[in-house]
Amino acid sequence: MAAADPTVTVVARWQVLPGRVDEVLALVEGLRQQSLAEPGCVGYEAFRSMVRPDEILLLERYGSSAAIEAHRASAHFQDLVLGQIVPLLASRQVELLQARP
Repeated sequence: MAAADPTVTVVARWQVLPGRVDEVLALVEGLRQQSLAEPGCVGYEAFRSMVRPDEILLLERYGSSAAIEAHRASAHFQDLVLGQIVPLLASRQVELLQARP
């Protein structure tokens, strides 16, 4: 029997352009709601740094590699992240992690 595809955790750290963090956080709330409605999304949290107020950290969990690929191909990801949020960022780092036994 093949092992199940481990859950994928996404750690995204966004440095927002000065003065645009409230706009990005509003977009993130819509993104969060739509992402949580995806069948493969098992968790989605957004955090604003207390030390660097223009920095946002996203922690997302997906049930499989296929689920994260479906998320990235979704209309809401394409529109909100790539179309609206990325232009408001100074930098963007995304890491994909899988827990190991």
